[in-house]
Amino acid sequence: MTVVGPFGLSVRDQALEADVQTGLAAVEAGLLDATKSDVPFITEAAQHLVLAGGKRFRPLLVMLAAQFGDPYAPGVVPSAVVVELTHLATLYHDDVMDEADVRRGVDSANTRWGNSIAVLTGDFLFARASHTLADLGPEAVRIQSEAFERLVTGQILETAGPQEDRDPVDHYLDVLGGKTGSLVAVSCRFGAMMSGADESVVDILTQYGERLGVAFQLADDVLDIASDSHESGKTPGTDLREGIPTLPVLHLRAAAATHGRPEDLELVELVDGDLTDDARHAEVLRRLRAHPALEQARRDTVRYAEEARAMLAPLPDGYAKAALAEMCDAVVHRAG
Repeated sequence: MTVVGPFGLSVRDQALEADVQTGLAAVEAGLLDATKSDVPFITEAAQHLVLAGGKRFRPLLVMLAAQFGDPYAPGVVPSAVVVELTHLATLYHDDVMDEADVRRGVDSANTRWGNSIAVLTGDFLFARASHTLADLGPEAVRIQSEAFERLVTGQILETAGPQEDRDPVDHYLDVLGGKTGSLVAVSCRFGAMMSGADESVVDILTQYGERLGVAFQLADDVLDIASDSHESGKTPGTDLREGIPTLPVLHLRAAAATHGRPEDLELVELVDGDLTDDARHAEVLRRLRAHPALEQARRDTVRYAEEARAMLAPLPDGYAKAALAEMCDAVVHRAG
């Protein structure tokens, strides 16, 4: 059994592995080239997260989706660079909004250089993504712009919070569809589209990516509470400490509001308190790990991953389809 990509995807076909590895290597080179500037400081800031690594989840999906056409078509690698640059740009902005100290195991850009430089570096990456995108044609520009609008809308809705008559969990899942699902869907769409795959295949893979993206983020929510060593480089309970709403906490709040159990109400009070205190933070983590809300969030993760897998059914059987199905397993395993 071989392994493809930093996401740890196992495959049993040498040709598929060669295609994906070649594509990912070209994406890595493209990312370094796209983040170079005539100003050395800008290069340093723009390459800060590129060099820190990461799973390259979105480029991997581009490469796998391209297997349904010509994986070596000229637009495949540039489109993967575009989606990863866009993702990296959002990380710079997210870290400013969340006041994060660490990203991918290194100091966040805002910690190292301040909020202004971090925001402007994110803007620089968006500009470079647009430059690459322009060479892919007006349809690609339209698709990316619509996805970016959804991404920003999701971020705004998360910041604003649900309206009084909206269920917070439903609101949150809509937020994730915009913030995460949109760009993952575009990754699959670009891979299939740029490879010349049939329009029906492009549509199937787009819908698959949307659901897989939500499942991927929900797995992160579970990991923030459940893991001892967070895969993203953050320490456990980072989102919790920073007051970022995640699905386990939303399920806890719903349980407390519905049933009014004293232990749930007490835990909600602890969550809403000062979690900069290490002892209090550790106590909240311990109790959340034992609470049914965490298992409920796991079930939601599995549900979205299984919906993604079901979308693949009409595709022709083969190693590429099996690899995409295995991505669903990998996402669920992260939340296990």
